[in-house]
Amino acid sequence: MTVILTRVTPSTTNAAAPALKEWAAIVHALLEGEQIVDVRKGGLHEDGRHFAVPARRVWLSPTAEHQKPELLKAAYAHWVDLATASPVGEPISVLGWADVVDVATITEPEQVAALDSKLIWSADYVEKRFSWKTRDPLWVLVLRVHRLHEPITVPWRDEYGGCTSWVDYDGVPADPSSVASSPVLSDVAFEAKRKGVRESLPEECWAG
Repeated sequence: MTVILTRVTPSTTNAAAPALKEWAAIVHALLEGEQIVDVRKGGLHEDGRHFAVPARRVWLSPTAEHQKPELLKAAYAHWVDLATASPVGEPISVLGWADVVDVATITEPEQVAALDSKLIWSADYVEKRFSWKTRDPLWVLVLRVHRLHEPITVPWRDEYGGCTSWVDYDGVPADPSSVASSPVLSDVAFEAKRKGVRESLPEECWAG
């Protein structure tokens, strides 16, 4: 079994939190507490051509790019219509933020299968995400999600588009926790889900 552990760069004290771009349906699942993980390989225009985690506290940026109902499990396909998406060229509604509490990298198909019950994506789609860019591991981010009491609207800028995982929004507070928000899960509920995710993968997959 090959396991790749990659260093996570913590945010500096004065650095503004970046925004993690993800399908609106997945952001909806995170904000509902249905899912506490995200799995990433990085986009076509990723900085350095490889995925990395630039900060441990991030905004959640819902996007309509690439999402399709047939790529979700049947019970969640309608969430594409329910979720608040931000079409390219339109103002972006930021509804929440997250702390990245755990990070794993996986390289084996059986490890991907072990995560299936933790995700609303279809198993076939996650397998395709895993198989893309075969030299890179699939990153697993465990997220402690908070919902904003009032959404923040970010005016569109062309540099926010494209197939990339991270964007730096102008005009948002540097620290998401400075904005009124509430955790979407209680401490007990979150730790139970977190334990299930961590136990689904070998300990050597987890960084730190």
